[in-house]
Amino acid sequence: MTTPHPYLVGLVGTGVGPSLTPALHMTEGHAQGLDYVYRTLDLNVLGLSPDRVGDVLSWARTLGYDALNITHPCKQLVVEHLDDIDDTARALGAVNTVVFRGGRAHGYNTDITGFAHGFTEGLPGASTSHVILVGAGGAGTAVAAALLGLGTDHLTVVDLDVDRATALAGDLAARHPQAHVDASSFDKLSVLLPEADGVVHATPTGMAEHPGIAFDTALLHPGLWVADIVYRPLDTALLQTARATGCRTLDGGHMAVHQAVDAFALITGLAPDAARMSAHFRNLVA
Repeated sequence: MTTPHPYLVGLVGTGVGPSLTPALHMTEGHAQGLDYVYRTLDLNVLGLSPDRVGDVLSWARTLGYDALNITHPCKQLVVEHLDDIDDTARALGAVNTVVFRGGRAHGYNTDITGFAHGFTEGLPGASTSHVILVGAGGAGTAVAAALLGLGTDHLTVVDLDVDRATALAGDLAARHPQAHVDASSFDKLSVLLPEADGVVHATPTGMAEHPGIAFDTALLHPGLWVADIVYRPLDTALLQTARATGCRTLDGGHMAVHQAVDAFALITGLAPDAARMSAHFRNLVA
């Protein structure tokens, strides 16, 4: 009888100690009969600055890690230290999964596919003709790429930093010439939201440590779907208000689970049970 390959995987970033990702991966690995160990590599705990991510990559490779998940603030910093980068991740300029294979470090981005799969699962049939994206940071950038990949015709990026929103819109427009991508400011939401099909919230507002709602929910209307990428808590104040208004909603658990599902598949070459991982994730969050 052949012994299954034992997997050693890590999560690199700052403040990753409370992450649910290790439990999510290890439980699925064990369910598939794998010896699967997943460790957090918190740069704060290790006393390392984010620009040392190249060193962490080198150490992990030497120590026999099979893969690393990369999170804030290293998704862009890690790119220059990789041997190969998937086209999607290269276009985005950010990597969240590194697989060591054949002596080389291969980079991928499952945030994009994670949001796309989660959106299709949680909001089937939802129109994406005109979508408002609130938040032009790293998460928002991945969501934007996913929406345009899903066929969004008109994407408007809104951020407190209008220059950042404008830069992201310009980059996306260059890469997706078939779509209309523009930028706007929060004070224009009163004009934008009534005409939109949906809005995605991609800022930290609403997280347990950043309570609140990023924009005026009086602008919501029943014809609008509302997606939030925050998943702790799963049922954010934004989603509660949106449901009360009559909107279809999508919680951040869908993206969180499916980025992990896609990363697990890249790491092991096996097809994970997405429904099982989702059920486990929601139990962990609860």
